[in-house]
Amino acid sequence: MDTTSGAAPLLSLDAVVIDAETTGLDPRKARVIELAGVRLSAGKLGDGGSFVQLLRPADQPIPAETTRIHGIDDATVAESPLFVEVWPRFEAFLGRAVVIGHMIGFDLAVLRRECDLAGLPWSRPRTLDTRLLAEIVAPDLGGYQLENLAAWLGIDVTGRHSALGDAITTARIFLALLPRLREHGIRTVAQAERVCRALTAVLDDQVRMGWIEAVEATARSDAEQTLKRFDAYPYRHRNRDIMRYPAIFVGADVSVGSALARMTSERISAVYVGAPDAAADDVKAVEAGIVTERDVLRAIARFGAPALELPVHRIMSRPLASIPDDALVYRAIGRMNRLKTRHLGVVDEAGRVVGALSARDLLRLRAGEAISLGDEIEDAADTQALARAWAKLPRVAEVLLAEGLSGRQVADVISSELCALARQAAVIAERLMQERGEGAPPTPYTLVVLGSAGRGESLLAMDQDNAVIFEQGEPGGDEDRWFATFGAHVADILHEAGVPYCKGGVMAKNAPWRGSVATWRDRIEHWVWRASPRDLLSVDIFFDLRAVHGDGSLAVSVRQAAFAAAEGQVAFAKLLVEGISVPASLKFFGGIRTEGGRIDLKAAGLFSLVAAARAMAIRYHVMGRSTSQRLAGVKAVVGRGETDLDALDEAHGVFLELIVSQQIADVAQGTPPSNAVLVKRLSTRDRERLRAALQAVAVIDDLTRDLLFRD
Repeated sequence: MDTTSGAAPLLSLDAVVIDAETTGLDPRKARVIELAGVRLSAGKLGDGGSFVQLLRPADQPIPAETTRIHGIDDATVAESPLFVEVWPRFEAFLGRAVVIGHMIGFDLAVLRRECDLAGLPWSRPRTLDTRLLAEIVAPDLGGYQLENLAAWLGIDVTGRHSALGDAITTARIFLALLPRLREHGIRTVAQAERVCRALTAVLDDQVRMGWIEAVEATARSDAEQTLKRFDAYPYRHRNRDIMRYPAIFVGADVSVGSALARMTSERISAVYVGAPDAAADDVKAVEAGIVTERDVLRAIARFGAPALELPVHRIMSRPLASIPDDALVYRAIGRMNRLKTRHLGVVDEAGRVVGALSARDLLRLRAGEAISLGDEIEDAADTQALARAWAKLPRVAEVLLAEGLSGRQVADVISSELCALARQAAVIAERLMQERGEGAPPTPYTLVVLGSAGRGESLLAMDQDNAVIFEQGEPGGDEDRWFATFGAHVADILHEAGVPYCKGGVMAKNAPWRGSVATWRDRIEHWVWRASPRDLLSVDIFFDLRAVHGDGSLAVSVRQAAFAAAEGQVAFAKLLVEGISVPASLKFFGGIRTEGGRIDLKAAGLFSLVAAARAMAIRYHVMGRSTSQRLAGVKAVVGRGETDLDALDEAHGVFLELIVSQQIADVAQGTPPSNAVLVKRLSTRDRERLRAALQAVAVIDDLTRDLLFRD
């Protein structure tokens, strides 16, 4: 990704930390006599090398008072090169990385002056200042000199007042500040710049001293140029839309020759392999294998003609690489690229193979660099790599919106990547637990996401909503304790990667959000038959659950049990919407009520709309997850046209589109994304669409009551 992007995460930043020793403290007169830099690669120090060079200042002796500070005198630099000879190498070392320094404005000023004196071009890099960042997180600290910050953060200082030593210390201070910055909601370069620009008194003082502003952001990279234009088809369609159905299976003991004959007769380039006694429609990808034309050719090259008599299990690849049937097509393209394979099994929610995809099926589809996002997440080995991949999401969303995808479609892509992020967090968490001697999962399980991610309606302002369902075990037992630790790891990884902890505690690390299949069934029975409104806080989002890792059949069975138990239970459905109301967001003459020029569209209608659609879906046993599917399903069940439901569906799409568009703009400016839309930036057409949407949700209370109690 472009490391100068404002969306780049601080946790996994590619940056160069610099320091300059000079002949004095006045940047209008000082000359550089030592220049150093150390590289942060993906947020880690020590992997990217360093730069250090003494410099001979032209026609200016080094004052004795500065020599007493840094120990560099004229004799030390007598044989050193001039700045003009060193700058091209140092500039190449910087590249296009973000530049970090302590009181970086001074360093920028002396470097610009040296370039001016040498007749060299000067281009200001994108920069961050550890002095300013420290004041953001610790405004009452006694002082912000390098020694003060190092002592406060518990960092050993070595090589003080040498350029390389100070650069290394500054790098360590920056890394130590990151957890404190996250606590303040500061996760990206643009967010760090924005909060630093608020320190106007400090910045004004520095400018008066002749320093360059420390946080003047460079122009944001244009997403269209970064990701190029691409065919949006893979972002509009799902794998089930283009897969070959059914998948062609052969038994494990079938001969290679018979399998080849089957490929020829079906005009396909691969067959899947299941157990001899397995039904073709009940084979899970983890149990299946695959034999391709290339596998057959390799076998013949190795064994000659007798290869055709071998059983296919001798030459098959296993397990079968797969992709969910409801995943968008771009994820299949990315997975093929990452795994270097030409075939994928397509699986349902329970992991059963329901279709096949080949490279031939995808040849016509091109979507450029954005395709790699999903599989960069799935290929991430640690939290830093996850954060680095996750930071691409706002730019991808921007391009998709510009390409004409609807707000719903963009939300679907965001949700897909959020599911992938949770899945990879689980993979990393399992590995960490095994490395720490905590063992492998004690029983089959699945990690599920809830709420907007489960519905496919996540936007850029999100937090965690997840749970764990395991096959067997008692609350507080050995299995439960293992999954409590696992859930804590998952939550920490997601939080550091860019998805904050759930403020309501809906995370698998907390006891109410993990349990065995039996435990979950008991909870469901309690919700449906004995719950009070207080008991149901956050419970409604459970009905949106979607498995993202592990044995998905566990999630399928629990979700089906939940809907079966709640079907027709009007009192339960009523409790789910009790207390939900839609505020009056339109003025008497049609104006839009705002606060600070913005309207919170989640509070103004989206939350109530989603909750009402969910409650009606539970009431009428509509199993669709998305709000749009639920509204359409309820409309079909009640047996007549419902223009109010159609209006709600339209309003839902409008809310999502306006929110995600605003969030993209806010992220670019370093403003934390929210659900509040700036009305003045809306076009006349969008204002009219928003008014219509707000009018549609104004009747949601009456409509919901009518449909919930209908016989």
